[in-house]
Amino acid sequence: MTRDEIQSEVLRVFKEQFEIANPDLDENLREAYEFDSIDAIELLREIEVLLGTQLTRDEKKMAMDIRTINQILDYIESLAAVRSDKS
Repeated sequence: MTRDEIQSEVLRVFKEQFEIANPDLDENLREAYEFDSIDAIELLREIEVLLGTQLTRDEKKMAMDIRTINQILDYIESLAAVRSDKS
């Protein structure tokens, strides 16, 4: 999956699940869109669906410092790379 494909899916999720259309990719989600911990849990579930696999406890911990959509994209890219290396 390319970064553009990941970005397209993430933006779709933000629009459909969180009613955030056309978010700034570098804006702090908490400050700009009131994205909270419940939203973050839902987003992790959507990432699992996107990747077709469950996230490990350590992978979920890695997500704790994510603040922007660009960081989400980096996170998903790294997870996808690890999974493709294992297969």
